[in-house]
Amino acid sequence: MEVAESLETPEPWFSTGSFARAAIVAVPAILFMGGLIARIAGSTETNPWYQSLTLPVFQPPGPLFGIAWAILYTLIGFALAVVWGTRAVPGKRLAITLFALGFAINLTWSPVFFRLHMISAALAIIAVMLIVAIGTTWAFWRVNRLAGWLMLPYCAWLGFAATLNTTIMMLNPMADAMQLGI
Repeated sequence: MEVAESLETPEPWFSTGSFARAAIVAVPAILFMGGLIARIAGSTETNPWYQSLTLPVFQPPGPLFGIAWAILYTLIGFALAVVWGTRAVPGKRLAITLFALGFAINLTWSPVFFRLHMISAALAIIAVMLIVAIGTTWAFWRVNRLAGWLMLPYCAWLGFAATLNTTIMMLNPMADAMQLGI
């Protein structure tokens, strides 16, 4: 009797049905929200204010941003789905809460930068966003390593975006002052 019990297949670390349902909801929702906010904020290469700024030499071509964000949002959507679809494990709720907080912060950056033209405030937002993303990656890793791996490109891109934001701020020192009426 004991031999038969030990030969049973262990329960999977996540339910594929739960993962699939989570992915069907999470990935399109994240892509939709990210795209909608970007569109509302005017974060396109045709934004006249953005084109009037002095941009760094390492500035990627405009269309690359949309492609990069679509890929990143898909990856973090799948990472969330993996965590969401994982059976109850310690830290799962914290991981999902950190993700939700980080994504909400993410959605504020484009309007602050592209709509309100507040470069330094956007830099503060992206710094907090990067810290929360690293925390989320760590929390995801503790729940499921695949989810943690899927978050790494997002963290790397946020580091690059923070560098880009910082350089734009340094190349355009009066841009914030004009918005504040100084």
